[in-house]
Amino acid sequence: MTGAVAPVLDFIHDIDLAALPEDVMVHARRSLLDLIGVAAAGRLTDNSRIVRDCVARFEGGGQVGARMMFDGRRVSVAGAAMANAATIDAFDAHDGQKETKGHAGSVILPALLALGDELSPSDGAEFLVRFVLGYELACRAGKALHATVADYHTSGAWTAVAAAGVFARGLGLSRTATWHALGTAEYYGPRSQMMRCIDHPTMVKDGATYGAQVGAMAGLLAEGGFTGAPAVTISDDAVAPFWSDLGTRWYMREQYLKPYGVCRWAQPAVKAALMLREGVDPSDIERIDVHTFHEAVRLAVRRPRTTEEAQYSLPYPVAAAMATGDLLPEVISGDLNDPTILALVDRIVMTESDAANAAFPAERLAAMSLVMKDGSTRSCDLVSADGDPEAPLSDAEVDAKYRALAGATLAPAAVEAIRETALAVDALDDAARLTDRLLDPAGEPALLTVA
Repeated sequence: MTGAVAPVLDFIHDIDLAALPEDVMVHARRSLLDLIGVAAAGRLTDNSRIVRDCVARFEGGGQVGARMMFDGRRVSVAGAAMANAATIDAFDAHDGQKETKGHAGSVILPALLALGDELSPSDGAEFLVRFVLGYELACRAGKALHATVADYHTSGAWTAVAAAGVFARGLGLSRTATWHALGTAEYYGPRSQMMRCIDHPTMVKDGATYGAQVGAMAGLLAEGGFTGAPAVTISDDAVAPFWSDLGTRWYMREQYLKPYGVCRWAQPAVKAALMLREGVDPSDIERIDVHTFHEAVRLAVRRPRTTEEAQYSLPYPVAAAMATGDLLPEVISGDLNDPTILALVDRIVMTESDAANAAFPAERLAAMSLVMKDGSTRSCDLVSADGDPEAPLSDAEVDAKYRALAGATLAPAAVEAIRETALAVDALDDAARLTDRLLDPAGEPALLTVA
């Protein structure tokens, strides 16, 4: 164990609520509420259902188990983390951080719920501390991984390390055992290549499902004495700058919240479409020219057959926004054969922009021009998506998004009770007052019909 590792281990075990700046706690509560809404919507997908049913069938609870989100069935702790992550990752509306090009919350909340159900319950203050801790570890591990390997890996590759750190804290592991947990999670973590799923959108998504399972299992193994290879995304000299600002730079402040349930890379173009559509009859559009960065151009599915293909498309959500003036969840997760939307999809031309490429990943930008059938044009210069830390969604917008997503599957009383409890989580004498609501069965889906 190198000298640079000790401060990381101390941070994992010593951080407490008093160390969190007030605005960091505000951001954490917003992300928590947002993730809960995403999970409620994700529960309705085939992706979530398949994973939950598989875990329920093959991953029994044992002596200590945990319930799956909005499901209630008791399974193994690692299985619950896996299923919870699948439920959130199934609907691509979760928060993220630009430089890590991924999503800490898609694994941290799932792992935290699996840890806290039976294995290591806590009060609300500790729940929020574990939540923030996970983000701080995840974003640094993600940046370290991206800086030291050639392939662009999914969030699951680096969130596994953070989940192991959260488990190590919750289990009260020694510093040495914690180091082995982190190393085991990094070694076994899913080094899945993100662009493979961008090019071939399927249920593997952003790797969160196995990132959560591996992180949870790494903590449990370390508790039993299992030893792991060093976590080089923490201990290597080349990545030391990413870890030297623990406790001073708070990545929790830097999370973006998505307005819509599609890949973040498509959302600048969606915003441009909504800006330009006012007063436009979609049938009068001859062509829609989108200029954006390379990775966004790779979101090339035009006629999605599944919600995964719709979420990892740029032309489809742009066409839907242009046709409807919004991008409602059911447009991405319901009937994907609207003729007005599909007619517009065929008129979209995507081109790489040198300026947008140069700005990525610190900024995700898109410009758009509408060429009308009468020869006129209207256009907008490069714009970024709403919800970035520099231009955050308002509390009212976060609240409206949560209500729209959670209201699709939860009773109105549950929607309100969860909201009130989540936004005051750190004041709870028992975090189960929130988590029980998230782990109990949610009842029958109400509004969304998922293909």
